[in-house]
Amino acid sequence: MLFILTGDIQIGKTRWLKSTCRKLAADGIPCAGVVAPGVWVPSEHGDANGFEKLGIDNLLLPQGERIPFARRRDLAQAEGMFDPNSQSAQIQLGWEISDDAIVQVNAHFDLIAARTHHNGRQSLLVVDELGRLELIRNQGLTSALALLDEGPNPAFPHALIVVRDVLVDPARERFAPSWGDPALVSPTQDAEEAIRRAFKATR
Repeated sequence: MLFILTGDIQIGKTRWLKSTCRKLAADGIPCAGVVAPGVWVPSEHGDANGFEKLGIDNLLLPQGERIPFARRRDLAQAEGMFDPNSQSAQIQLGWEISDDAIVQVNAHFDLIAARTHHNGRQSLLVVDELGRLELIRNQGLTSALALLDEGPNPAFPHALIVVRDVLVDPARERFAPSWGDPALVSPTQDAEEAIRRAFKATR
């Protein structure tokens, strides 16, 4: 089963995903892939809770290594970190995503793919998130896309991807041939229980 975690921005998708992965791992369902927590600082110019988002990190699962992944584009330009030739700049994203970071995360997914044939333990494949780079340009996290394109396998019978609501249709169109009709979920207890039921059904 492919789960698509979607919804408006800043509704707690990544926070829910991190918590759910911890709970699943504690119950014998490890998660492998990447979760993308934001980098926030207190600010009077921030959101309603008084925080401003400066960047995005990538948390590599299951080992927990954290790497800087993206910087807000205006900050990257002011700090001299903006690369006009980067993949993110070419598609005019609001974030400056380091091409080196993309290579690092893709290498992580390549290792995950290599282990699928040597690990009989069922795990949840997690990709946070697939955006316009991946679903429109077929760039960015290409190794994650390749692994998802293969569909379920004994090591990863189920997967969860995070996709903005405006990209749900392209995600469904791309992955339905391999996974069947995906289940759209939001960051709720019901979604966590649906993942658990899916694993019980394949054991």
